[in-house]
Amino acid sequence: MEKDNLKSLFKDLREGFDIENPKLGHQQRFVAKLQEQRDVTGDEAFNRNYNWWKPLMGVAASMALILSVLLVVQSSPGAKDLASVSPEMSETQDYFTIAISEELNRLESERSPETEAMVDDALSRMKILEEEYEKLKEDLTESGDDNRVIHAMIANFQNRIDLLKSVLENIENVKLIKQDSNENSITI
Repeated sequence: MEKDNLKSLFKDLREGFDIENPKLGHQQRFVAKLQEQRDVTGDEAFNRNYNWWKPLMGVAASMALILSVLLVVQSSPGAKDLASVSPEMSETQDYFTIAISEELNRLESERSPETEAMVDDALSRMKILEEEYEKLKEDLTESGDDNRVIHAMIANFQNRIDLLKSVLENIENVKLIKQDSNENSITI
């Protein structure tokens, strides 16, 4: 029964189908139009757009990594963090987390061949500080909200921000030195 319905449907629609053969040379004209269109947009335009997205993709990847680390750190049930101590400490932790995230984004946006080593070194030192923070969280859980551990956790956050700011200042100095040397070489 369904086959009959399909046959009748195609029979009814037969006048609407385009069943004529294309004119001689159709394929060559089509390929020529595609080639013209490719020449107008050009491969260089594609490469410029692609190069424009590279830094943004790096920043997006960094953000994704930071957010995933923060979610894992905050969701670990065994260890307490500053947010579990009091609402004020929760605000403090949120402030530092946002500040560190912003500084990391600025650092990633400054990544270039000249600054690659500095950025990588800063990220490795950040990882060490984050591992120390994890140990402090365990200490906080064991000590029962000891003020010394809380102060050490806040100091760890501050050390991370100071590290990022210091590296960003060094990157700015490298840029200035490079710019000065370029200006001097042009004027000489």
